[in-house]
Amino acid sequence: MKLFNAFLKDESGAVTVDWVVLTAAIVGLGIAVLTSVGGGTTTLADNISSHMATRSVTTSYGG
Repeated sequence: MKLFNAFLKDESGAVTVDWVVLTAAIVGLGIAVLTSVGGGTTTLADNISSHMATRSVTTSYGG
């Protein structure tokens, strides 16, 4: 029983659990941001690509 009580009072792993929960929250937040922003960036990239495809580049050499 003494060993069991010592185990219950030991807090050496509590910090690890805190860091795991914090890391999971940060990863979840990152995934949520990427999901919400991903569609807009794809649309913007497509618009820029189609705009650039209609442009021509002219060069002049002043020699």
